[in-house]
Amino acid sequence: MPTSPVRVGVVFGGDSGEHDVSIRSAATVIKGLTDPSNQQRFQVTPLYIDREGRWWPDTVANSVLQQMAALANDQLPQPLPAQGLRQLPVDPDCIDVWYPVLHGPNGEDGTVQGLFTLMQQPFVGSGVLGSAVGMDKLAMKAAFAAAGIAQVPYIGVNAADLENPQQLERLLISLEAELGYPCFVKPANLGSSVGISKVRNRDELLAGLQLAAKLDPRLVVEQGVKARELECAVLGRQHLRASVVGEVRFDADWYDYETKYTEGRSQTLIPAPLSDEVSQRIQTMAIDACRAVHAFGQARVDVFYDEADDRLWLNEINTLPGFTSQSMYPTLWEASGFPLPQLVAELVATAQE
Repeated sequence: MPTSPVRVGVVFGGDSGEHDVSIRSAATVIKGLTDPSNQQRFQVTPLYIDREGRWWPDTVANSVLQQMAALANDQLPQPLPAQGLRQLPVDPDCIDVWYPVLHGPNGEDGTVQGLFTLMQQPFVGSGVLGSAVGMDKLAMKAAFAAAGIAQVPYIGVNAADLENPQQLERLLISLEAELGYPCFVKPANLGSSVGISKVRNRDELLAGLQLAAKLDPRLVVEQGVKARELECAVLGRQHLRASVVGEVRFDADWYDYETKYTEGRSQTLIPAPLSDEVSQRIQTMAIDACRAVHAFGQARVDVFYDEADDRLWLNEINTLPGFTSQSMYPTLWEASGFPLPQLVAELVATAQE
């Protein structure tokens, strides 16, 4: 007797600066779930969250996916409800597994994971703790440090410190003395390189701090290192598995948002040209990073490798990695023997463990 398909609610969009990336990621996830090889296994219901946090049913979600762009308010059903989540646009009993494809705040940071946890329904990816710690770069780095994982030198900054001229001057002196130039200024709670600046002097440092402070009250300033940028994908719940290691190379000065999401601006080498010994060290570091923040389901771990000194530094973990055509997470797993349809099926199965 054939089994009923698993009803998967794919949630995307969101009140986040990474809204557009989320739409592209969701399209890829749905492509995998609806592949002919999965046709009898899954019944997909897309749900869209607009830029003001309203949740919309599949009719609106499909329109967004069709045009691959957010709908303006006047394109949404009228009258518009109040901002934020007031009620789910689908009966939760009609969903077996939730699949959040939300990048950045209000989706990747434990908020939606908390909602699904309260609903007592399974969902793809990390729980509240792993998502929240993995989203906030300062909390993440503290967890990595507690686990004894090597990282590049960094300093945490409160945006409020920029408002007092005396505090600001002391901060700038401290950053220059301890980290030097070049360094990177980052909002603590955004991904996809949004709001990040590479700075080479005090004027650029001040501008980078001011830019990041507009996006987040918590900032991270990291020392720049000359190193190869490597990535490893992790999959699983009780037993974590690491993919082959990939390398990102690019012609730009650094791996910014435009370079990351524009075809032809970057090159990925999969597997990365590394010795087996270095690859294994990176895979071990990736799994250690997941355990340090209690991440599971899916994660992409970014690592710096100084080839001259044979040193590895853990850069960061992404507990809800991008799934676009340029994204490393699905590409790494395809090179590891998990093509897209099999990968998304595995992620749904992992959520049900």
